[in-house]
Amino acid sequence: MTVRFFLFLVNLWIGVPLSCYADLHALNLPPSLESLPIQNQGRKKPFLAFANEFLLSVAGASSLTLGHTSLPAVQIVVALWLSPEGWEQIHILLVGDKSLKKACRLTENQGLFSFETLRDNRTLQSQIEKARAARIRNPSVKLPAALRAAEEVATRMSLLVDLASGSLVRIVPNPSDNSAPWSALSPLDPCLEYLRSTYTSGNVAAFETAVTALKTSLAKGAPACYAKGMFKIRLELLYQTIRPFRSAWILYLLGGLVLLFSNSYPSTLSYLCARVLTVAGLLFQLFGFICRILIAGRPPVANMYESVVWFAFGTILFALLFEQVYRTHFFLAGAIPVSSAALFLADRQPLILTHSIQPLTAVLQSNFWLTTHVLITTLSYAAFALAMGMSHIALWKVFFRQPISDSLYEYIYRVLQIGTFLLTGGIFLGGIWANYSWGRFWDWDPKETWALVTLLTYLVLLHGRIAHQWDALGLAIGAIVCFLSVLMAWYGVNFVLGTGLHSYGFGVGGRAYVASAVGLDALFVISAVVRGQYFHVSRGH
Repeated sequence: MTVRFFLFLVNLWIGVPLSCYADLHALNLPPSLESLPIQNQGRKKPFLAFANEFLLSVAGASSLTLGHTSLPAVQIVVALWLSPEGWEQIHILLVGDKSLKKACRLTENQGLFSFETLRDNRTLQSQIEKARAARIRNPSVKLPAALRAAEEVATRMSLLVDLASGSLVRIVPNPSDNSAPWSALSPLDPCLEYLRSTYTSGNVAAFETAVTALKTSLAKGAPACYAKGMFKIRLELLYQTIRPFRSAWILYLLGGLVLLFSNSYPSTLSYLCARVLTVAGLLFQLFGFICRILIAGRPPVANMYESVVWFAFGTILFALLFEQVYRTHFFLAGAIPVSSAALFLADRQPLILTHSIQPLTAVLQSNFWLTTHVLITTLSYAAFALAMGMSHIALWKVFFRQPISDSLYEYIYRVLQIGTFLLTGGIFLGGIWANYSWGRFWDWDPKETWALVTLLTYLVLLHGRIAHQWDALGLAIGAIVCFLSVLMAWYGVNFVLGTGLHSYGFGVGGRAYVASAVGLDALFVISAVVRGQYFHVSRGH
């Protein structure tokens, strides 16, 4: 009796029913379940991708720690689907906004809360109702931060309810219409009952048999519809397993370390190893792009995440091409830190930069213009980033009073020319697309305005150098300062202003990271310039 009472108290303390906690890691899930096709967010995908996206949406993570056990998304989702008893008490719902937690008197240093806690919080429910009322009055209204955070919590709660009820798991295709929405299994469906009984029993072999029987039954019910997208299902499962963009930034980072070593201890072999690692990372990125293109049927630049990984790809690609022409390591040394940082942030901040492969919005449904305008514009950003990275090398040498080759400044100038040319073409093509989609070539939309500001900024930098208004070091400093206009046109319009017709790129979050990076970089530039000026004055220059 004493032991039972103790277990009951522990159960209340951790907020997760012990029976449900046991179910969550009762057995290893068969690989056949991960490849089970499911329709979600307007497209078919493997169950593994659905599980990863679901947990990321509600908990902000790809795994969940219960007790001392870290469980992957697919195990969490399967448990909530097949054994949902006590789901209301599981701490799985993310509340990240500190002001909202303070207003609702939630524990401020706690990130995840149970459905029961949030449902019974009157202040939170009042905020959610205010957000809903504002949306009803104006669906496109820009909500205040507190109401937007409450709206996000409400969405997470709704997703959790749908999964626990089974309605979110739409795995039954329409036998008479391939394009019709799929449906969930009926609660009394024999296949679902068999699946649940074998799962809760903990019999791995029996559960695998149940999964196989379910897939066979679904395929027989709609053979044409079920078989139509299996290639994409298998490809996305491979993509989810390999995670090519994560492999890419790791390889870039290793290549950068080897390149740093080769700079300190020059040798042909070490430099060759750095190039091989970098090319391998580029190939992993190329594989990732091919996967996303084949899965989505469109160019991989439809959201901020995809544009960031394309930007990283372009930076490395330009560096390798220029190195092939000029036979110098400056380009890779400038590109690797930029691309590694971009891919690392894209990989580690999935709430800010969503990884999910999403259908195109109506305005983007033109592969020709999406390929030409967006790819070219983002490539111009990549060229500017390469010039910025190489300019940091110049300032690094200034800071440590090392000799600087005049050719480095010439390389920076050439890369800036390429970036300016590409941005000019991207803006021109964007105007044609705008006229095609919205009936006007130019309307001073925030995205259009800041793209023009960016172009003019770099034109001033280049023409100032031609007119000898600043020296080579001034060009390097300008390449760093001018990149702030790229950040504003790319990140600022989408994540800070959040207004205009280019709403498909909008997002929230990341301001602290960007502000910190800009502040630290400004401190470095100022320190290098001051130190360099002092060095020149002290030597009588």
